[in-house]
Amino acid sequence: MKKVKGSLMDDQTRCVHYHTDKDIIAIKFKCCGSYYPCYQCHQTHEDHQIVVWPKEEFDEKAILCGVCKSELTIHDYLLSEYSCPMCRSQFNEGCSLHSSIYFEK
Repeated sequence: MKKVKGSLMDDQTRCVHYHTDKDIIAIKFKCCGSYYPCYQCHQTHEDHQIVVWPKEEFDEKAILCGVCKSELTIHDYLLSEYSCPMCRSQFNEGCSLHSSIYFEK
């Protein structure tokens, strides 16, 4: 299983910042190659700025489902309609509010 860093609350990638039933993804950050549940965890635990994933790299596996531990490409995640294509667990649709922090528009 991929190691998830940050201020975790459980083994499904929920953190102190986001911990609803649907907060079950971790994102591999382009800048450091580490998985974190959210940008706030990254900011707390790293000493560098976040680098946004460019569109030409959306085929990279950079999303981890905290329930089934499947890695998704950015493209698959963005097209997922807020559920894991492997286990059908629901993702938090509110994550889209922060997508520009992680992914190029």
